[in-house]
Amino acid sequence: MTGIPDREPLGTLLRHVLELLDGDVAAGYAERGLADYRPRFSPLVRVLVADGPLAIRDLAARVGVTPSAASQSVAQMSRAGLVTRAPGTDARQRIVTLTDRAYALLPVIEAEWAATTTAMRELDAELPVPLADELYAVLAALRRRPLRDRIADTGLAPTGPPPA
Repeated sequence: MTGIPDREPLGTLLRHVLELLDGDVAAGYAERGLADYRPRFSPLVRVLVADGPLAIRDLAARVGVTPSAASQSVAQMSRAGLVTRAPGTDARQRIVTLTDRAYALLPVIEAEWAATTTAMRELDAELPVPLADELYAVLAALRRRPLRDRIADTGLAPTGPPPA
């Protein structure tokens, strides 16, 4: 590669945008005395409020993340005193339940969710295409044809194991 690229690599750019968005929402929680609360907890909390206790796999499916990602968030939420985990009917299953602390924080969580939703609508108005619409379009395109297939079709990807 020669010179400095004009643009950040896509993965770096996506992570940077997410860090900015999440960082600002997290700052709002910290200003309200909830420094241990992460924006990624809110979708899980909202599902648990709506559906009651759930297995991690079911919680992940309802939120739209992998079971591993849900499990990591649930572990952080447990350390923050927001959920408990108990064995389910299957030895591998863990049932997640909101704690009294989580229920006590619901007014703040819901107010921040509403404020963030409104702020995102305002941001979307400044963009050529609403951010969520564009991201859903990207997901749909990748479901139709994964990036790995697209990379392979370039003929530029390595075809065997790396040299020893």
